Amino acid sequence: MAEKIAGDISEHAHETGSVPLTRGLSTKLLVLTVLFVMIAEVLIFIPSVANFGMQWMQQRLANAAAVSIILMEGEDDTLAPDIRDELLMATGVKAIAVRDADVSRILVVTDMPPEVDQHIDLDAITPPAAIAQTFSTLFFGGDRVFRIFGTVGDTGKIFEILIPDTGLRNAMLIYARNVAFLSLIISLFTATLVFYAINRIMIRPIRDMTQSMLAFAATPDDPRRVISPEVRGDEIGVAERELARMQTALQKTLGEQRRLADLGLAVSKINHDMRNMLASAHLISDRLSTIDDPAVKTLTPRLLRTLDRAVTYSEGVLNYGRTQEAPPSRRRLRLHALVEEVRNILPLDAESRIEFANVVAPDFEISADSEHLFRVLSNLCRNAVQAMVGDNDPSVVKRLTISAERSDGAARIYVGDTGPGLPQKARENLFAPFRGSAKSGGTGLGLAIAQELVRAHGGALDLVESIGGHTLFAISIPEAPPPA
Repeated sequence: MAEKIAGDISEHAHETGSVPLTRGLSTKLLVLTVLFVMIAEVLIFIPSVANFGMQWMQQRLANAAAVSIILMEGEDDTLAPDIRDELLMATGVKAIAVRDADVSRILVVTDMPPEVDQHIDLDAITPPAAIAQTFSTLFFGGDRVFRIFGTVGDTGKIFEILIPDTGLRNAMLIYARNVAFLSLIISLFTATLVFYAINRIMIRPIRDMTQSMLAFAATPDDPRRVISPEVRGDEIGVAERELARMQTALQKTLGEQRRLADLGLAVSKINHDMRNMLASAHLISDRLSTIDDPAVKTLTPRLLRTLDRAVTYSEGVLNYGRTQEAPPSRRRLRLHALVEEVRNILPLDAESRIEFANVVAPDFEISADSEHLFRVLSNLCRNAVQAMVGDNDPSVVKRLTISAERSDGAARIYVGDTGPGLPQKARENLFAPFRGSAKSGGTGLGLAIAQELVRAHGGALDLVESIGGHTLFAISIPEAPPPA
């Protein structure tokens, strides 16, 4: 099983492989960062170009207003043609006019256009209208004439100019080019900084975790493949620590599965020879029954039952790693007699000084499979005897007690001892094979098998208490439902 799990993981890792650079998180992060920064720059670019266009027109109107004030304060408002042309060329307009108290006066004019394409009131234009007008000039302008008017300063006069949009369009194109180039530089610089920061904080640890998972999948039984988490308190640190914990637990599980498979293989090899030897012992025991000795005739049936159960136990250990137990065949049993059978197989000699107390009422009945319940009680009692037998203090009371009661439609059997109690590791892995053993070198299969047998009856096996000098297990088996 362990080899199959490792093979499946390794095959999956081989199919997955490493992620190409073009599809990696680093490339996606860099492209998305540049794209998002460019989108932000576009949102800034649109109003900035519109504002540049408005400022450009306000500057031309202010220049024309300064010229108009000088002309209006002069003694003669008639200019020579050459001076007028130079003045208009300096301001870049075709005509300058001023309106004061509903009286309009054209101060300078040359090459009056046949029509004006657009009238722009700088005092009343709104931001959306300014944006629309600016981009209309930027994309469709170049041969149109604007009439631009508005107040300048605190004069109270309204100044007007007629100006072609060629200069405005050229200025906006140069400004847009400069802003676009600067935005690209800012985007690349920002993207580089963001990429570097996120790559060190997130992408590189994620890449390391990915490589660790692929390497672990290839050889999950190699302890060197377990990731070494960094000392960090964010989500990446938590993920690395959990991954290391999961890989360690998986390695332990694979080791246990391998040991379980090895155990099954070993038991299957010795099971054939063991059954042959037990069969020979069974034949010899049958011959003992012919001896005319009361003691021999009394012990021979017990010996035969013990040999039969030995064969069943050897098969049960093999079946534990291969299949489930057979469903229980429930019968009405006298629990007191069954406990006495368990007592007869326990090593309770004079040297052990262990007292066995069967306090189950002689008439107490229970609905259960006799063989299954015998195995459950014998496993619990053997564990209790092994826990107490090593205590050589003559003043210490060593007693194994089995009692029973009926509660809430279920029979409850209590197995208690006065041993030293279960260690912490055994309590944490109480019913786990190969981990729940209370003694060194044990397999922990006894409690695991006992729990499986009790659950097959629809009941539960629980550790009620385990402290120094007292350990108590409770077996709860509900009454069998009436036959249909």
